[in-house]
Amino acid sequence: MSDLDITTVKAFLRVAELQSFTRAAEALGTTQAAISMKLQRLEALLGQRLVERSPRAVSLTADGTAFQPRARALIEAHDRALAGDRPATQRLRLGISDHAAGPELVPLLAQLDAMSSRLTFGVTIGFSPTLLDALDAAELDAVIVRQEAGRRGGENIAVDDYGWFAAPRFRWTKGEPLRLASLAPPCGVRALALRALDKARIASHEVFVGGGVTAVVAAALAGLAVAPLAKRIAPPGLVDVGPAHDLPRLPTSKVMLHSQVSDPERLAALRTLAATFRKIAG
Repeated sequence: MSDLDITTVKAFLRVAELQSFTRAAEALGTTQAAISMKLQRLEALLGQRLVERSPRAVSLTADGTAFQPRARALIEAHDRALAGDRPATQRLRLGISDHAAGPELVPLLAQLDAMSSRLTFGVTIGFSPTLLDALDAAELDAVIVRQEAGRRGGENIAVDDYGWFAAPRFRWTKGEPLRLASLAPPCGVRALALRALDKARIASHEVFVGGGVTAVVAAALAGLAVAPLAKRIAPPGLVDVGPAHDLPRLPTSKVMLHSQVSDPERLAALRTLAATFRKIAG
């Protein structure tokens, strides 16, 4: 019987975690065809079908589910053996823009935690400009932020559409100032919303300024105001009232990953993070 190949086992784990050959290939920096071939060889070696493939989804079979924890244990043992006398753990300091985090944050952290027992994580939520400054000052290793004007480089991992979200009971009469809930400056989403209203000659009144998107969403859910939010992060209970009230269309915004990481283990974590974000945001 042939030996298990480490790169093949890693490919299986990424397919299992991301439920996609395409996203697994992105995470591992290879091609979908290469991932598919590795999985076929692994299934042939084990004499078991590990994944169910369909045009829209990839899922584990019962044998694949049973093999997954053994595969993780093998990779962790492999990583420990390679580490030798190096520090037992490495730390990845990640910054995420409050408007970019959304529902992706929980599966992102779960995915990163599943990757390696040798990585620990620190996550900072904040404004995009502040996080980019921290990255430049080497206070963070990588950031996921809204694209900032004049900032070059980075990897585009999503494109967000924005809307004017409010509780269904929210009412506004044209001619009156539009009641707004937003983040404090230097929030870029607040700035683009105010510019759009000013260009449309719609007066506004910020009745709620929150320290985080969670607070802004709470104000909108309570019926206090309308909030400019990415459609991806707007929770159930809020509706986009822009079309009904003829509010100006908000521009799209790219979500970018910027990194100062160069070592292989943390780079692999970031590739998986980017692939996970694309999968969920897509």
